[in-house]
Amino acid sequence: MEEVSFEVTEERKKFLLNKIAQKVIDYRLAPVAIIFLESSKPLSFLGNQFLIFMQPFYRALFSYREYEEITAMLEDRNNIEALICEIERLEEERNERKRAEKNPRH
Repeated sequence: MEEVSFEVTEERKKFLLNKIAQKVIDYRLAPVAIIFLESSKPLSFLGNQFLIFMQPFYRALFSYREYEEITAMLEDRNNIEALICEIERLEEERNERKRAEKNPRH
């Protein structure tokens, strides 16, 4: 079986990291995801292998191409850190919206 390699551009990487982070926020899993990602940084290659093992689950959330790009991206610790930052940014935006809804300005 031929292995397909995906080249992930910076623009595409930002799109995919945002998509993953948004799904994490939508499912209200930010704290769990951040802890998991922080603890897996030293083992990013093993984490990547785990993603391959869990492919049937993730394929329900992402297309084949997106899934392959994500697994390739997450081999790099810098991308894991970028994902954590994106999750934190989106979580803060969500919290700001909730605060604004609770305390509308007159």
